[in-house]
Amino acid sequence: MKTKRKFITLLTRTLYIVWSLLLISIFFILVERVYTYAKYIAVQKAETSVNKDIAYRQWVASHGGVYVPVDKRTQPNKYLAQIKDRDFRAVGKEFTLMNPAYTLSQMMHDYSKLYGVKTHITSNKTLNPANKPDSWETLALNKIDQTRKNYNELAYIDDKEYLRLMSPLVTTKICLKCHAFQGYKIGDIRGGVSVSIPMSKLYSKAFQDSLYIFGLFVIIWLVGMFSISLFSKKIYKYIDEKELLYEEYIYGLVSVVEKRDTYTAGHSSRVAKYAQMIAQKMGYSEYDCHILHRAGMLHDIGKVAIPDSVFLKPTKLTDAEYKLIQEHVVMSYDMLKNISIFDEIKEIVRDHHEHYDGSGYPRGLIGEDTPMLAQILTLADSFDAMTTDRIYKGRKSIKEALIEIAKFSGKQFNPKVSQVALTVLKNVVLDDSPHQNPKTLLEKERFSYFYKDALTDVYNEEYLRRNIQKIVEYNVVAWLSLKDFHAFNKKNGWSAGDKILKELSSVIKNNCRDSLQVYRFYGDNFLALLNTQEEFEVLKGHLDTVLSKENIAYELKVSRNKGLKEKNIGSMEDVLKKLF
Repeated sequence: MKTKRKFITLLTRTLYIVWSLLLISIFFILVERVYTYAKYIAVQKAETSVNKDIAYRQWVASHGGVYVPVDKRTQPNKYLAQIKDRDFRAVGKEFTLMNPAYTLSQMMHDYSKLYGVKTHITSNKTLNPANKPDSWETLALNKIDQTRKNYNELAYIDDKEYLRLMSPLVTTKICLKCHAFQGYKIGDIRGGVSVSIPMSKLYSKAFQDSLYIFGLFVIIWLVGMFSISLFSKKIYKYIDEKELLYEEYIYGLVSVVEKRDTYTAGHSSRVAKYAQMIAQKMGYSEYDCHILHRAGMLHDIGKVAIPDSVFLKPTKLTDAEYKLIQEHVVMSYDMLKNISIFDEIKEIVRDHHEHYDGSGYPRGLIGEDTPMLAQILTLADSFDAMTTDRIYKGRKSIKEALIEIAKFSGKQFNPKVSQVALTVLKNVVLDDSPHQNPKTLLEKERFSYFYKDALTDVYNEEYLRRNIQKIVEYNVVAWLSLKDFHAFNKKNGWSAGDKILKELSSVIKNNCRDSLQVYRFYGDNFLALLNTQEEFEVLKGHLDTVLSKENIAYELKVSRNKGLKEKNIGSMEDVLKKLF
């Protein structure tokens, strides 16, 4: 599941980055287009200006030039002195001929002052030195001479950027009137009209448009980021819900396992808690601690497949049975490995019985070959086992358990884990409830598999021996001993004897509040644990009725259970001597 979360996190971050880079790229492309459009507008303005100028020049040229009064601004053009009728006098005024280029220069001068658009008519062979081209115009004249098309580019004039355009002037028949002596022929490129459009206003407009685009893209970016975040949250929610569903299912199986006997009830949650405490102290991340807790909850899930005859056996297991029990870690792994949300815990669960020195199972891993979280779980599991009661083995105190952990540090346990555990676990509070004595009716019936007497359905001698300490909890103890019952069997048959034993056990159970406390031992002896003397008197009456009818000799002893202290309890024989 962590892998999936990492993938979703990586995917989300990638989408954030891709979305941001995509919008940034589009933004810069659009801004570049905006500024390109500004240049396009400048070109359109320049071409319009040139077309205007050329149209004006053609109009003037079509009329052979224009005559204007001679004044300060319009002095006779010395470069037209070869024309005989350049000047004339009429109505008391002097008039002089202005050719198209001269009149156009006058107009360009005025237009530049009014609108800031610099225009210039020029040529590589100028009649007037004042019309000499600058360096850019020289370059442009060479270009249009080769291409016979307009040429434009951005260039600087006095540190200010302009769109500069040069349009060719094609020699016509009318042009030869003034320029034939320069060697031009009809169709030659005689020069060009230069226009320079200032870019500052156009750039200012482009900047404003870019700001509007930026604002729009910020909104689009935020909407996209929110959508990606929402998508990511939905994916996480789906994963969490799927994980919760699987965990509820698996934890349900854990509950089934733990309800099979009282000892395992709460075992998984305690192990998970101890393991998490150790991991936190060792500095593991919150997520790793969470993973370890989940592994602890599920570490014994494979025991659901272990037969009751082995799993619930309260006595020491045989080698074959112990080998079967060991299989539960592999079974746990097999149950978890096909469910993706348990990918991070399946190996921890499988390896939680590996030992540091390699003596564990199922793979016999040594040292750091076992995942560290599994080594932590190993110690937590052992600690809970040592501090929990079993019918065949009393639990150790915390101090005793920690001594055991220190003893096996470097052998069964990782020394680093042991060192931390000795500090962390010394202050835990043990629950008094973990033991293997049955409580519910279901537990009692399962328990009867091992300790119920098959004939009489009361508890057998083995359970009495193992559970002898329960005697101190009752005020009255009754001991029924049949005399020479062997002779009765020999005379009446074993089936008749079995019938008597069944009837006696039924009478005793029916007169005890707690059927758990009725035992058969030595074959023809019964022990009943009672709460009051009145219960004993009632029981005695019923027993007298049954046994006198069959002429069976018996002895019924009673003890008030005074003076018997738990610390004085020894073997069953010793207890019977002390009580009776």
